[in-house]
Amino acid sequence: MTVGIIGLGLIGGSLAKAFRRQEEITVLGWDADASITEFAQIAQAIHAPLTDDRLGELDLLLLATYPEAVVAHMTRLAPLLSAKTTVIDCAGTKEKVCAGVFPLAEQHGFLFLGGHPMAGTHRSGFRASRADLFEGAPMVLVPPRFDDIRLLDRAKTLLEPVGFGRISITTAQEHDKRIAFTSQMAHVVSNAYIKSPTARNHDGFSAGSYKDLTRVAWLNPAMWAELFLENKENLLFELETFMTALGEYQKALREEDFDSLCRLLDEGRQIKEEVDGA
Repeated sequence: MTVGIIGLGLIGGSLAKAFRRQEEITVLGWDADASITEFAQIAQAIHAPLTDDRLGELDLLLLATYPEAVVAHMTRLAPLLSAKTTVIDCAGTKEKVCAGVFPLAEQHGFLFLGGHPMAGTHRSGFRASRADLFEGAPMVLVPPRFDDIRLLDRAKTLLEPVGFGRISITTAQEHDKRIAFTSQMAHVVSNAYIKSPTARNHDGFSAGSYKDLTRVAWLNPAMWAELFLENKENLLFELETFMTALGEYQKALREEDFDSLCRLLDEGRQIKEEVDGA
């Protein structure tokens, strides 16, 4: 099998290293920064650079770039791809990507699925990538048709060497709605939370709660700003819901309303138990 990867940052670099573990898989890679492509080859994450003349060899092409870049790359590459190639993107939002690439795939005869590997760290770039990043992690796929079982089976087989623990199937719209809550909101809240003036004096007074809540404040600003704007309406809904809930806690505190504060806290505890188990 031959795998091509566009974008060799944390996600693309980790995918390259995961596939590279299998001797029978050839991994070709490309990054906008040519020095990263060269470094990835020296580090034995890829066998060789992915060039236009080798696109026809690919069984699988993964695009680990921002959503707009995925569409731009595929607009250029679509006429060069073989019908045997399955293409999966790894961008953090799906509506714009799928709307842009599904028609290209149909026009040029290759297979395309939207994708989102659900793993990462607060660090970015190839140097932070590792072969086991996706071991046991979920992978979300957005197929062009939900009744094409052979396409889904092919995608799962191609991704098997990465070690995903679960593959979920959804629509682009549902993906972006859910990801606004599970990922994007967490980054906004974490990033805003750390702006308290008290943060600079926390040393010696913080433990697991602080670390858990602020881990993703250490983010890539340009990447997350693009993702937030791509998914603006869904993220605004989550922000407004959250701010309304915060206002209730604030009101109970100001009024020293013990009963209301207990009720609010217990509601949150019960919902956590319902959605994530005891």
